[in-house]
Amino acid sequence: QVQVVESGGGLAQAGASMKLSCTQSGATFRIRATAWYRQAPGQQRVQVAGISAGGIPNYADSVKGRFTISIDHAKNTVYLQMNNLIPTDTAVYYCVAYTERGGTWGQGTQVTVSS
Repeated sequence: QVQVVESGGGLAQAGASMKLSCTQSGATFRIRATAWYRQAPGQQRVQVAGISAGGIPNYADSVKGRFTISIDHAKNTVYLQMNNLIPTDTAVYYCVAYTERGGTWGQGTQVTVSS
């Protein structure tokens, strides 16, 4: 059973950068893809970025040009580099790892952007 742990959240001012990490361990089945979601208070959880095991990324329109997702296979870690943060990026950010058995979610990490 894969375990997923997010880290790197915190408080930032608008215009700053922040890098989130998603470390995966214990996978019995190959991880086929990883995605980052976020959930703001009172709103639904939405995907902001995803990456295949082969390194092909995709992004939500709201973060294109500002966020970059990447994967380090040697460290079993997927990163989300967030640049030019804006207050509406404030949310709990979740990482999900997909295997052929489905998705495993982490506990989330809070990102707060002040204006």
